[in-house]
Amino acid sequence: MFTSVDDVAARLAGTGYLASPAVATTVFLADRLGKPLLVEGPAGVGKTELAKAVAEVADARLIRLQCYEGVDESRALYEWNHAKQLLRISAGRDETWDETRTDIFSEEFLLPRPLLTAIRGDDPKVLLIDETDKADVEVEGLLLEVLSDFQVTVPELGTVAATRRPFVVLTSNASRELSEALRRRCLFLHIGFPDEELERRIVRLKVPGLDDALTASVVRVVGALRAMDLRKVPSVAETIDWARTLLTLGARTVDETVVRDTLGVLLKHQDDVLKAAAKLDLDAV
Repeated sequence: MFTSVDDVAARLAGTGYLASPAVATTVFLADRLGKPLLVEGPAGVGKTELAKAVAEVADARLIRLQCYEGVDESRALYEWNHAKQLLRISAGRDETWDETRTDIFSEEFLLPRPLLTAIRGDDPKVLLIDETDKADVEVEGLLLEVLSDFQVTVPELGTVAATRRPFVVLTSNASRELSEALRRRCLFLHIGFPDEELERRIVRLKVPGLDDALTASVVRVVGALRAMDLRKVPSVAETIDWARTLLTLGARTVDETVVRDTLGVLLKHQDDVLKAAAKLDLDAV
């Protein structure tokens, strides 16, 4: 998909995703080496958006497996359309069981889920396995076959192997440690909070109506909040939301009144709001 690291950065920027050199380099290597990309970092720093941007750049179909506690093989790989199978059995009462069984376990009755969908067909795809750390440990076993050999075994139909490998992005907020077996199959990328210059560029791109002085103030205040001992520090997504909030309110400066009235956009816990209101010194930022 990409000819160089600079090509990655430029084309991702064309979609509105400003990639740091580390991000651009790792995406380029994942593409060239055909390796899945494991992206870790705090919520809201652009892990999921990176997969979406790559899909847009490649003109590829984005296939998303949203992980959560309890997700299982039927949600990740495939399941059979049991209602349709029962109707088929009812309609074929004069057939032998062997005839019926061969029919109901055919492609017509298969419901492919994200992992199986991603490896079938010749069209370009980006497979996003989102919030992998929220799935049960057993789910990682399902991923190993897919990420090692890009194939899925359906007992009734046989092994389905990819004719064109998808670009795979796994994201994790590191709420639990992923297995070493899964990590070995991936290139690793950590996306943290951007430096001030990059975050100002992001805000200017996403909220073009905000002037440069107010953009700089927004980024400095968010940086000061991240330095506090909070339950959930504001991420890039909250920075953008706050910039849009100030633009909507017509604020010209970041003063104590504006900050106090809009802290709920940046912080999501009441004890964080109270702590920030008490400790934030706007004169020092």
